Amino acid sequence: MTSYFVTGATGFIGRHLVEQLLAREGTVHVLVREGSRARLEELIASWGAEESRIVPVIGDLTAPSLGVSEADRKRLRGVDHFFHLAAVYDMSADDETNRRANVDGTRNAVALANEVGAKRFHHVSSIAVAGKYRGVFTEDMFDEGQEIDNPYSRTKFESEKIVREEAKVPWRVYRPGIVVGHSQTGEMDKIDGPYYFFKVIQRLRRAIPPWAPVIGLEGGRINIVPVDFVARAMDHIAHKEGLDERAFHLTDPNPKPAGQVINTFARAAHAPEFAMRIDRQMLNVVPKQARKMLAQLPPVRRITDTVLADLGIPRDTLTYIDYPTDFDSRHAQKALEGSGITVPALEAYSDKLWDYWERNLDPDLFRDRSLRGAIEGKVVVITGASSGIGQAAALRVGEAGGVVALVARSEDKLEQTKTTIEQSGGTATVHPADLSDLEDCERLVADILDAHGRVDILVNNAGRSIRRAIENQYDRFHDFERTMQVNYFGALKLILGFLPGMRERKGGHIINVSSIGAQTNTPRFSAYVASKSALDAFSRCIASEVVEDHVQITTIYMPLVRTPMIAPTKMYDYFPTIGPDEAAELITRAMITRQKKVATRLGNFGEVLYAVAPKAVDAILNTGFKLFPESAAAKGVKDQRAEEPTTEGVAFAYLMRGVHW
Repeated sequence: MTSYFVTGATGFIGRHLVEQLLAREGTVHVLVREGSRARLEELIASWGAEESRIVPVIGDLTAPSLGVSEADRKRLRGVDHFFHLAAVYDMSADDETNRRANVDGTRNAVALANEVGAKRFHHVSSIAVAGKYRGVFTEDMFDEGQEIDNPYSRTKFESEKIVREEAKVPWRVYRPGIVVGHSQTGEMDKIDGPYYFFKVIQRLRRAIPPWAPVIGLEGGRINIVPVDFVARAMDHIAHKEGLDERAFHLTDPNPKPAGQVINTFARAAHAPEFAMRIDRQMLNVVPKQARKMLAQLPPVRRITDTVLADLGIPRDTLTYIDYPTDFDSRHAQKALEGSGITVPALEAYSDKLWDYWERNLDPDLFRDRSLRGAIEGKVVVITGASSGIGQAAALRVGEAGGVVALVARSEDKLEQTKTTIEQSGGTATVHPADLSDLEDCERLVADILDAHGRVDILVNNAGRSIRRAIENQYDRFHDFERTMQVNYFGALKLILGFLPGMRERKGGHIINVSSIGAQTNTPRFSAYVASKSALDAFSRCIASEVVEDHVQITTIYMPLVRTPMIAPTKMYDYFPTIGPDEAAELITRAMITRQKKVATRLGNFGEVLYAVAPKAVDAILNTGFKLFPESAAAKGVKDQRAEEPTTEGVAFAYLMRGVHW
């Protein structure tokens, strides 16, 4: 019977390879650390083979002869196939970790194979040995003077070199492409390779409609293979005669450029695709050395590192933007002829990879996403807390353990909100104030600081809205003054009052409730949108000044909400809106995520479209302007029947769901 010895059998590729070996006749000896026996027992149960066919061999990858006992070395003497898979497969791992596992581990494995006289040594290398080789890298190539600039690639090169120079038994080398999950189940054990870009795709999906066009880079060709192909191909090639002292590229013979790969996963995620992809060769206009010098400048590195950290992308993955190597796999393809083992098209299983990642590997699944975890014990100021969105948000914050400072003009309504919060076990204080009075704003800041000593989160929710066409505002300058007074100057006073303490304590969060109108430039709301846009612009400008003090600023571009503020416009009775509770959910979610911007996909698309084709947007908005009548209040009349929209108007409102008209 055939005998096997496998290192890394509990790893991702290893456990799939062992499953293939168990389909043959023979005994599989598995290197395992003492502390990992429980994991091996789980795998043995999943493999469904007779336990007698799987023999644990206690050892350690970093020890001489893999730490295998003398008794076990005797049992392994003359083993038919010695598979060495144990290694660190992680481009983000540090140099020491990579070297200890990949280089020292391989040297110890080769030494053991030599000692026991293995009939054949199978080494799992990687296409990373090619480094940044420009052109076609064949299976016969190895040391071609290629540029290798990261720890992972360097150690994979050095470990393969050890096999070639130090193995005294016949050897074969397998160089898989970028290994992703199982093509049938999507199963994957960690985030690596293209998975680092899944969070970007997910954010795009949440930010803009799936049909919205996006511009991106094309990038070099990315060679992706599913783990089940790699395991099956290794098993098949390992058992064919006459193939020793060769390397085999277990790669896709028809790899896709990076832009197409991302689009494939975007389709699987129902996210926007890159409708236009800029060819990476355009980057070559700038000389290579100049690009390198520019990238090493401290400000450039700092900005790049900040963006990459926010997206969870290791710096080394930027290699894919200008990946220069194509991999020839003729030896592997010839060895696989007639086996039926081929690389499936990425489109055939991308949906399975995405679904498994989103259900099992998405980093957000392992974070405390509760509101209580984000705000418990924190002082949260909420303006406009006597009704509508502010009241709904205050109730949620109080229930989650936040200390709520309630702000509005109506003291009796604030007291009612406070009572409700306290009945649910929360804590709240009442601070009546008129935010249109700047002196009262200063008093408010002092009162809250006297009561609580600090403010951790400020929610600028209170606002005034005016819906009136410009032709009816020629003599109503006070419309603009009133909206600016509350929506901009009042909010600004509170920010200026609480921000110094936040910066001193190196932490704080300001949440501004803006409007989808600031993104879509809807007609009749020039006074309201201008005031909201002023606060938006102010917040964007100071954000870069306070970011080092760990003060976050979030702008929520709120869609149309059914609150007392829109009640005078009876036409809105026919419009699709969200309720105060849904709006409050956007605010409390922002407290958890602390993201820079919260908006609907339609609002974001409105911004993009206006940047690309502003005149077309004007034409679209003019259609809406003509479809919807002026309100009775805006015209100064009492007849509200004229406010009823036409059937076409209602249909348009549903198409532009959430936009004010």
